[in-house]
Amino acid sequence: MDRRSFLARAAVLAAGPFAGVACAGARGGAVPVTGDGPRGGYGRLRPVRDLADGEVRLHLPEGFRYRSFGAAGERLPGGGVVPGSHDGMAAFRGPRDTAILVRNHEVGGPVSAFGDPDLAYDRMAGGGTFTLRVTREGEVLRSRPSLSGTLRNCSGGPMPWGAWISCEETVDGPDVAGAGNDRLTRKHGYVFEVPLKGAASGRPIRAAGRFAHESAAFDPATGTLYLTEDNYHHPSGFYRYVAPEHPMRAGRLLDGGKLQMLAVKGEPRADLSVGHRTGGTFATTWVDIEEPDPALPAGTSRAQAGKAVGGQGRTAGAAVFARLEGAVHHRGTIYFVSTQGGDAAPDDDPPDGFGDGRGQVWAYETWSGTLRLVYQSPRAAALDLPDNVTVSDRGTLVLCEDGDGDNYLRGLTRNGEIFDFCRLEPIPGDPGAEFAGTTFGPGGHTLYVNVQAERGRTIAIWGPWARGAF
Repeated sequence: MDRRSFLARAAVLAAGPFAGVACAGARGGAVPVTGDGPRGGYGRLRPVRDLADGEVRLHLPEGFRYRSFGAAGERLPGGGVVPGSHDGMAAFRGPRDTAILVRNHEVGGPVSAFGDPDLAYDRMAGGGTFTLRVTREGEVLRSRPSLSGTLRNCSGGPMPWGAWISCEETVDGPDVAGAGNDRLTRKHGYVFEVPLKGAASGRPIRAAGRFAHESAAFDPATGTLYLTEDNYHHPSGFYRYVAPEHPMRAGRLLDGGKLQMLAVKGEPRADLSVGHRTGGTFATTWVDIEEPDPALPAGTSRAQAGKAVGGQGRTAGAAVFARLEGAVHHRGTIYFVSTQGGDAAPDDDPPDGFGDGRGQVWAYETWSGTLRLVYQSPRAAALDLPDNVTVSDRGTLVLCEDGDGDNYLRGLTRNGEIFDFCRLEPIPGDPGAEFAGTTFGPGGHTLYVNVQAERGRTIAIWGPWARGAF
C-alpha cells in the first residue's frame, strides 16, 4: 500500500462509517468489489431458478436461493386479486419465526379502490397497502388489504411502535387539473399510518405536508420523522416532521405538528442536486413550512400544486435536491438517496426529469445536524439511478436501481466499496421493470424485495450472508 492509500485508509478510520467514499470518490467512484472477503461482495452472479415455479428471475451469487410470491393478479382467499405496482415495503417480527410484511402498491387513478370500499380513503383511488405474514422462505400464510383508497403509494418507513408510514407520491385531487382528477373524491399527497394489526384509519397526517412524498425514516431518540420528496420534473427537498407528542409515547403519529425543510447554513437555496465532493460535509439548519397543506384554487396545475409546499421552503432558503427517494435510519443517521443527483457522466445520456446525474447517497446525522455526501455515482455502470434503500445489521446499505438498462441490487459498504449482489432478469415486453421495497426480515435471515413490473411480485432471498458485507 502506497503512502497516499495509507493516509486515505487512516482518514476513513478516523472519520467513521462511509467516510471511505471520500478517497474512493477521488478515483472516480467507490471501489468495485467482486471478492468474497468480509468487506466485499459475494462473488460472480449467476442465473438462479425461482423455487416457486422454476423460472429464472434473478441472478445471484453462489449459495443464494429465492422464492417469489404475491404476484399481481393472483386471487385472494377472501375475494379480489393482488394489485400491481409493488413498491416500498418493511418487515416486522411475526409469531413463530415468521415476518409481517407491509407492502405498498403504487397504483394511480382514478380506478376503484381495492378491498372494502367502506374503509377506503377515496373510493376512486387504487393504491394502498397489503399486510402479509410469510415464512423466512417466502411461503405466504396470510394476506389482507390494510390501507386502500390512496394514490401512488411509493415508499414509506417502518415505525418502532409497530406501524408502517405509507407515502403518496402525488398531489392529485379534485382541486388539481389532470385527466380523471375530477373523479377523485379526496385530496392526495399525504402520509398515512398503517398499524400491524387491523386496518388503517385512512386519516392522513396533513401537517406532514401535501407534496410528492417518497420515503419516511424515524429517529427514535428525538421522535422526529424525516421525509423525502420525489418531485420528478422539479427540485425536491428533504423534510422533517415534528409531531405534537413523541410518537413512542403516543403510540402513533399524531397530526398537528410542525413541518420543516433542510437548508445549508450560510448558503440559502444551496444546490445539492449537482456534483459535489464525495465525503464533503455541510452544516445544516431547518426552515419552517408555514402552510404544509395549502388551499389550492380549483384547476391548479400539477406543476403548481407540486411546488406549493417545497416552494415555501426554498423561498426561506431550503436546499435543492434532485429526486429524493429511499431513506432509512441507522444508529442516529438518516441515509437517503438522490436518484438523479450529481453531474452528468461524459458517456451517459442524462436521464429524464430533474437532475442530470446517476445518483447520490446522503447521510444526515441527527445529533449533529451534519449532512455528508456518502457516495456519488460517476457513471451508470457503477450505480444507475438508485431508488429504495435499506441497511443490514453490519451497516452496509442495499440500493435498488431504477435505471434504463439492467437493474441491480447493489451493496455500499461502510468503507465505501460498492458491489453487485443481484441482477434482475429482463422481463420480455416490460423494459420498465425494477427493484423496489428492499428490507431485511427479523434476524437478518431473509432479504425481501419487490419487483415493480406490469405483473409485479415479492421475492424472499436467503443464503450465506456472513460470507460478505451484508
